Amino acid sequence: MVRPVTGSDIPGLADMLVRSFDDDPVANFMFGGDRRRRRGLHSFFTSQMRRQYLPHGHIYTAGHLEGAAIWGPPGRRRDGLRELVQLLPTAPFLVSSRMHRALQLLFEIDGLHPTEPHWYLATLGTAPERQGHGVGSALLESMLSRVDEAGEPAYLESSKERNVGLYARFGFEVIDELHSKVGSPPIWRMWREPRVPEH
Repeated sequence: MVRPVTGSDIPGLADMLVRSFDDDPVANFMFGGDRRRRRGLHSFFTSQMRRQYLPHGHIYTAGHLEGAAIWGPPGRRRDGLRELVQLLPTAPFLVSSRMHRALQLLFEIDGLHPTEPHWYLATLGTAPERQGHGVGSALLESMLSRVDEAGEPAYLESSKERNVGLYARFGFEVIDELHSKVGSPPIWRMWREPRVPEH
């Protein structure tokens, strides 16, 4: 069952997302060492949910915090610099030698963000033990049905190649494969035109 997230869900969801993204190539690029990466991801997801998307976005979970989808609506004001400042609690966990490249990558991704109004899937994660059981699909279906009803497009960046096929099944198409100048692993930028709902 998919439902909206409340503030009390955030600690548990942050723990789940840390486990979900533990093998993420970009997370491993940005954070050095297992302990630093996990603490940094926990800080990142907590700040992302509490400071950025719970007040002005849409966050959903499924089951007993088995997955999370973090969406920004078309009307949500985007300010890359302000949002980076909101993620400052994460900065101490970035390895000093990588901090410049990590911040440069975030700015590069933000600079490529489409300007056309759209729904932005900022994060989608599933608990590792529940991956392959339809949790991510349920979270996508729940929101995309509303997106289609509104006739609005959607956008995301995937840092895992194996997830590109999942998103493609839901109508997302690869815009490009970003190979950053800072030497990070590739990132797939994907766009989805609204589907005409079947009645």
